[in-house]
Amino acid sequence: MQLEGADGALDSWARFCALSDELFGGAGDLSAGPRLAPAVADLCARGLAELLRDHFLRSLEEIFRSNAVKKFWQQFHPYCSSSPVERINFCVQDNWPEDVLSRALEDICLEKSYQEKCVLALVHSFQSYEDRTPNRKSKALDCSSSLMPRYQLMVSSVLLTTLPLSFPEILNVYFKKKLEELSTMMAGSDGSDPFGNHDVFERSTTSDWHSEMDIDGQEPVISECRTLVKNIGKVVRDLRYLGFTSMTEDAYSSAIIWLLKSKVHELAGDDYRVPVLGSVKKWIQAVPLKFLHALLTYLGDSVDNESGSGLKSPLASRPSSFPGIGVPSEALVRWHMRLEYFAYETLQDLRIGKLFEIIVDYPESSPAIEDLKHCLEYTGQHSKLVDSFISSLRYRLLTAGASTNDILHQYVSTIKALRTIDPTGVFLEAVGEPIRDYLRCRKDTIKCIVTMLTDGSGGNTNVTGNAGDNLLEELNRDAENQENVDYDDHTNIDEKQAWLNAESWEPDPVEADPLKGSRNRRKIDILGLIVSIIGSKDQLVNEYRVMLAEKLLNKSGFDIDSDIRTLELLKIHFGESSMQKCEIMLNDLIDSKRTNSNIKTSLSKTSQTEGTVQEETDLSHDVLDATIISSNFWPPIQTEDLTVPASVDQLLSDYAKRFHQIKTPRKLLWKKNLGTVKLELQFEDRSMQFTVAPVHAAIIMQFQEKPSWTSKTLATAIGVHVDSLNRRISFWTSKGVLTESVGPDHEDHIFTVVDSTSDFNKNSTVNQICERFEMTEEGESSIASVEEQLRKEMTVYEMFCIAEPSYDKSLQQLQSFLSGLVSDEKLDMRDGSYLLRKMKIPVSRLSPHFVQ
Repeated sequence: MQLEGADGALDSWARFCALSDELFGGAGDLSAGPRLAPAVADLCARGLAELLRDHFLRSLEEIFRSNAVKKFWQQFHPYCSSSPVERINFCVQDNWPEDVLSRALEDICLEKSYQEKCVLALVHSFQSYEDRTPNRKSKALDCSSSLMPRYQLMVSSVLLTTLPLSFPEILNVYFKKKLEELSTMMAGSDGSDPFGNHDVFERSTTSDWHSEMDIDGQEPVISECRTLVKNIGKVVRDLRYLGFTSMTEDAYSSAIIWLLKSKVHELAGDDYRVPVLGSVKKWIQAVPLKFLHALLTYLGDSVDNESGSGLKSPLASRPSSFPGIGVPSEALVRWHMRLEYFAYETLQDLRIGKLFEIIVDYPESSPAIEDLKHCLEYTGQHSKLVDSFISSLRYRLLTAGASTNDILHQYVSTIKALRTIDPTGVFLEAVGEPIRDYLRCRKDTIKCIVTMLTDGSGGNTNVTGNAGDNLLEELNRDAENQENVDYDDHTNIDEKQAWLNAESWEPDPVEADPLKGSRNRRKIDILGLIVSIIGSKDQLVNEYRVMLAEKLLNKSGFDIDSDIRTLELLKIHFGESSMQKCEIMLNDLIDSKRTNSNIKTSLSKTSQTEGTVQEETDLSHDVLDATIISSNFWPPIQTEDLTVPASVDQLLSDYAKRFHQIKTPRKLLWKKNLGTVKLELQFEDRSMQFTVAPVHAAIIMQFQEKPSWTSKTLATAIGVHVDSLNRRISFWTSKGVLTESVGPDHEDHIFTVVDSTSDFNKNSTVNQICERFEMTEEGESSIASVEEQLRKEMTVYEMFCIAEPSYDKSLQQLQSFLSGLVSDEKLDMRDGSYLLRKMKIPVSRLSPHFVQ
């Protein structure tokens, strides 16, 4: 029976409030729900449906806020109110925050679940009224449909507005610890798939889940893994139930990324000889992807991807499936792509940060370079590599403390390593430019480059012979490339290939220098890059000529096969005309070998024919090997007056006479300070063998006449200055052959032969050190350096500074004067330089020969 008037409305409202209190009471009585219908129907008929709904929700909010929410946050209060140091103690506890979080979520979810049943009771009352009055317009239907969404929004709002700032941190700690525990379990398993039976992860009630997890006959590790995933899934489900969906996904996503980053760091380490990328990808599929698949399946978010949405991981081994998972859901594919990208980016950053050390170890570190190449191909962050590596170079290599040898070796290794990463050379241009600019400021750069071209070590005695440093290999490769080059390759490309090339064209990256040409035309030429440091191949060729001359003059034999091979390779790269003088120098060695053999044979036959008896003090002609050189084609040779013993002088005279007889009208001019001498010194109780310079041999051979010499007398005897003698004779004192004492004149020391070995053996180690130190300190060269030659050539211009009257012509006047000399054919002008015009005279008439 419907109540009438205001009194009836008040009675219905009072009855509704009383029944609501029964529903919300401490004990909770859901039986009061059906009894709400008459009161709700009466109030709805009076147009009070919205008032009922709003009052009901406010009552639920007050109860939920004061009871469930307050109790929920109080359980996390000890952590939220603690200091950062105290929070660390919480995190190291085994069961924290798992126990607290699980218990708190269970309590508040039960409270929310009961309140939802209360809301459903009101919804049923609204629907009952609508069913009885289908033809009447009422807001009861709208209130019925909006009641549950409004309640869910109310719960989320209350929780989020009262949320402690530390709660996201608690969730993050929880997921980190759980995933780390899962990863440890997986690492300790026997290789079986703990997530193989996907049916157990289908969404079900809590009671059903416990019955399905009773796995008989399975490995304990598998059971533990599944139980762990179930516990994590329950926490995620409860958090999502409370409206923390976004926060929860952020928390376990952050934990997964953190675990992945830790794994990449663990696998990568500082060992660059083992590839890492493959292991990282396998781990992603073995742990986080299978965990996510199980979690998404448990939460009901796993949807088959068989509809052909087209989503797939570009790096998946099989585009349509995952190992051990089968056909993945779209959510799982997205996770796969996300995790692999992060793995590539993390490994890339690690390798870029250690790129300097990686290149130092190249080519042993090639696996790390290959990993970096694949990472950059996927991430496209090449500019990060360029900026980071240039910074490392300037801080660690391009400094005054680094030797030119080290810089050049690092540059060559950089070229080879970056050639692997980027065969087009775009990024090498950006990275190599600071190195080249710095090397151009070093005075010994050219000399080090030439040494690397000839022996691979760059003059660095610390180099262990790494094949990656030897530029002779690049000379060989360059020769092969030039033999295979088709200079008309652009005209010989057929139309089909031209279209294929056009379709595969890609623009240069932003780091590319537009002045260096397209990446499709750019080729990495190591020798070309090295020569570009110098700026001119002529400078390199001149330095090579000086070093070759020094090497040939200090040879004790005529074995020049390796030098000929190097020269032939250099001719291919720099042109035959540039290396013509060097070729003549080597030919001099070949001719010297033949001439030596002929002269020795002739002298031997003459001695036998004349029946000459050789005295004990005379030397055999067999001990002399002469290097006969064409002076016009060799660099200027350093000369020094030296008086050799009479027996040696006679040997040289006989050799020169026979040469003149064979090679008339040419004669020999001996450079007695050059060459090497092999000596055997006989003492009372020992003999010693040495290979020394002629001046050292001349010094020690004087002691055959008498055992002691003063420095001034000995210097006069061998024809050198006293200071030069004192510097050279220290070699023999350091070897324990001579002793030095102060004479009557403190500036005139006395040197005496050591006949006894009593003091020699105990100082042998020191003697070796002294020998190396003395030889390095002396640093004498047989050939004038390129700088010395240039300095000598420029001395002619000193007259402009010291002449009287002094030079006062303007630049225009000088240019006019030089142009007049060009017109008179006295000078030539090429490439902006004025050159003296050479007279054409046969080379054979300008080839006097000298001998070392």
